Amino acid sequence: MKEEEVNRCQIQEWYPKFKSVSIKTLIHQLPESFVEYLLDDSGPFLLPTSVSNEDALPNRIHNPHEEEDFQVSEGSGDETEEPPLPPTFPELELQVKESIESLDRVVFSKLNWSASKDSAWISTTGTLKCTTFREIALLFKASDSLVHDLLHAYDSCNDKSLSRPKNFFLALRKWYLSLRPEMKFRCFVKGNKLVGISQREVTTLYPLLEKKNDLLLLIQEFFDNHVRDRFESENYTFDVYIIKDERVKVMDFNPWGAFTLPLLFTWDELEQVLVSEEEEVEFRIVEHQCAIRPDLKTAVPYDYLDCDPGSGWDQFMRNADEELQRQTKSPEVGASA
Repeated sequence: MKEEEVNRCQIQEWYPKFKSVSIKTLIHQLPESFVEYLLDDSGPFLLPTSVSNEDALPNRIHNPHEEEDFQVSEGSGDETEEPPLPPTFPELELQVKESIESLDRVVFSKLNWSASKDSAWISTTGTLKCTTFREIALLFKASDSLVHDLLHAYDSCNDKSLSRPKNFFLALRKWYLSLRPEMKFRCFVKGNKLVGISQREVTTLYPLLEKKNDLLLLIQEFFDNHVRDRFESENYTFDVYIIKDERVKVMDFNPWGAFTLPLLFTWDELEQVLVSEEEEVEFRIVEHQCAIRPDLKTAVPYDYLDCDPGSGWDQFMRNADEELQRQTKSPEVGASA
């Protein structure tokens, strides 16, 4: 994998080309001071001071008695240590505020490549839904997965010359409450040919996906008409969402291999696929309860996980595959259900 292939998957690079077939997104270049704020872990966890008086936790229950625990009383001997002042990013905050308003006041946020999926727990809703700049800052500051974008985006490149991109960007995407997880799919492109499709949410069995042949036709047509000749890499992945009227929307692009999760495939399987016009696209879904995979929303890129033979992940996957084969071959499966 090359640096240019990783760079093409940055949202500020691909979104302008695919704007008409994606979800509405507004993108802001981040000041270097905000990037430094995200990387700084030397002091206490501080949220930026809001010039708009916006609360990072607007739905919290205010309890003044709890706040008294953090106040330093006079004569405690700590007067000589001045507490650090919270940072402030007034220009960025006002730009973000305007964009959030134009996106119906609720957004999903991400950096060049990644979203702060590992810090959803810290929000009042338990999701990545944001309505203010300080909510975004809270999710970003609490996230470990964003460290990938900030420090390790090029670690898997065989021509690595950069430690980080020149600029970082904040992408604000319109929030849709009704998105159905079973209608999200990851598509694998090798040699500029669609070779595989995987159910994106692999932790659940969705009976609706039994109509996967119809879904395959929709995704294949979308790829041929909107993606194949417009994305410049030969090997890559892209995520799509199929809405109720059967239109397909591209959600994201990711490099082939490296930190991209292969989901119901393995990268070894995908690398061995022969690219030919006769080769059919393999569409994998969770078809049995025992084929459900664990939640792989980790705080590190996929290639940082220990998946080598004999590792815990390797043994888990082997056991799951053996159980699936046993149940599918047994004539008694389902007889007692």
